[in-house]
Amino acid sequence: MGALTPVGNDRETSWAALLAGRSGVAEISRFDARDLPTRIAAEVKNFRPEEHFDRKRLRRSERFSQYAVVAAREAARDASLAVDGDPDARVGVQINNAVAGFPGIEAATDQRHEDPRKVSPYFVSSVIPNMPACEVAIDLGAHGPVNASALACASGIHALLEARRTILAGEADVVVAGGTDSAITPVMFTGLSTMGALSTRNDAPQRASRPFDAERDGFVFGEGAVVFVVESAAHAAARGARPYMEISGGALTSDAFHVSAPHPSGEHAATAMRRALATAHTAPGEVDYICAHGTATRINDRLETRAVRSVFGEAADGLLISSPKSMVGHMIGAAGALSAMVAALAMRDGAVPPTLNLDTPDPECDLDHVPHTARKTDVSTAVVNAFGFGGQNVVAVLRAPRGRAARHLTPASPPARGTRGPHGPAVR
Repeated sequence: MGALTPVGNDRETSWAALLAGRSGVAEISRFDARDLPTRIAAEVKNFRPEEHFDRKRLRRSERFSQYAVVAAREAARDASLAVDGDPDARVGVQINNAVAGFPGIEAATDQRHEDPRKVSPYFVSSVIPNMPACEVAIDLGAHGPVNASALACASGIHALLEARRTILAGEADVVVAGGTDSAITPVMFTGLSTMGALSTRNDAPQRASRPFDAERDGFVFGEGAVVFVVESAAHAAARGARPYMEISGGALTSDAFHVSAPHPSGEHAATAMRRALATAHTAPGEVDYICAHGTATRINDRLETRAVRSVFGEAADGLLISSPKSMVGHMIGAAGALSAMVAALAMRDGAVPPTLNLDTPDPECDLDHVPHTARKTDVSTAVVNAFGFGGQNVVAVLRAPRGRAARHLTPASPPARGTRGPHGPAVR
């Protein structure tokens, strides 16, 4: 796994901050937001693209692609994955995002009004939504299937499910998969402010994101990238890889209701959870942890709680549920991938990060949301929820490696092309 988040520029720094309950929300530095109702965001900090890319490549790429490439490089190092242009390596890429190259679109619009000749010849190729996936493929030399999908806030976790599908279909042995977004811009914030979606708690930025709290007033916009190396269990075993987790199953449903509001019953989110558990052959009572969508908007938090109770019944009261968005804000296209990283590292370290700022629980959000402080506990099975604009519900079921012995695999003979292990894809 590799990560670039509002609380760290790599996986382990980000994870340590999440366990410690440190918030990455602050005043916006990317532009002057004094005339906006919301002047705070969860920005990636101290990211210097010139340390990662040469000048020519910087001119041709947008920040959301740069984030994805840096996170993918970390994931590839972590997995000891070297592709290097081998056409027979059967390595694919699935990097999803939600809003494409919004900063570049705004900048080119301003340049067009000032002087059309200032618009870069690389403008179109840098802002289109498939470019992070293509940039990662170019950077790693991956010649397998390269794909990008946009499912709004559910994009990041969908990338893992699509990687799983690609591997189980025999189309690749390895898929570099995750989510990325970087769209902290004046027009984006103006639009979200007119929607009334964002928190306006400008006087206390680190206390602004309050999932499941009775005093929540909207989500905090964030950015970043989280990328995984996903491979079949057989392929991982053959090369001695040590997976963090197994992608056991997942499901997608649609509310088919409204372009931005979720269905008031929460029934279609619940259906996605039920179907995800069924595909993973997992009973509700087997789940230890849910990494919640938990946006800190009033209706979403309540409907997610309602859906969890509908699916898990009495077992819901024994679940640990937390929302990392309380610390990193809503990373949009990367949000679901960040949640998957949290679930995987919770399995590895036996600890669940807290939901920050949960001072006065909403009576309608009456589950154990791990307020304030991380909880030490064994996590063997986790569910990741992600719900996007347009009513897109995506749920994944993740398991620790069977017997956790997969962390100590020894090399064996390479698997045949398109083969898979007995339990599905592993993630490194």
